[in-house]
Amino acid sequence: MNTTSIKINLNHKAYMRDPENTELGRRIINESIRLIDDLGFEQFTFRKLANIIGSTEASIYRYFENKHKLLVYLVSWHWAWLDHFVLFHTNNIADPRERLSRAIDVITSSGIDNPATLHINESALYRIVIVEASKVYLTKEVDDDNKDGYFLEYKRLCHHIAEMVLAINPDYPYPHALISTIMEAAHQQVFFAEHLPSLTEIKGTKRSPQETATFLKHLVFAAVDQKR
Repeated sequence: MNTTSIKINLNHKAYMRDPENTELGRRIINESIRLIDDLGFEQFTFRKLANIIGSTEASIYRYFENKHKLLVYLVSWHWAWLDHFVLFHTNNIADPRERLSRAIDVITSSGIDNPATLHINESALYRIVIVEASKVYLTKEVDDDNKDGYFLEYKRLCHHIAEMVLAINPDYPYPHALISTIMEAAHQQVFFAEHLPSLTEIKGTKRSPQETATFLKHLVFAAVDQKR
């Protein structure tokens, strides 16, 4: 991947002040990723984060109303970053099947840290997304959060890849359902391989991007190539 500096902009109601615009904000993002990765979201608190960054809880609350909205921001950043690289790696590919195959490769290798985003550890953020991302939308407030645009980055990524499905088979009736399913499966299979191995044939405590990609391509192309 290109190592030129990359800035992901989120126009988002999840934050009160854009953390990308200040040194303190970037430290909040950097250390919150490390701390959530280490402790888990349930054990993570703004007090612990404030101690790590040598600041106060009040300073963190100037950026995020609560830790749920911080998690929304982190997960949204991941989806926006992933969307950027899916488009980057598929933009000049004419063959729609190869374009979709390359997009799946990017999705399953998104846990590789990228030096182009100095204050974001993508490998740690990817581990957070695997374990914690569903907590962003499996809430009683999901409909209100959806109206506020909290999931636009995820929906945009799914839409871009769903368009690749339709470029192969314009008559396929479930492009968004298929892609949202394989997006979730990409995380679940990594989690199962590490923690519940009897639920998957993907082996090893370390994730296997190539093996996961092979499985997801099998699902996607078997579905897309079916004749109605």
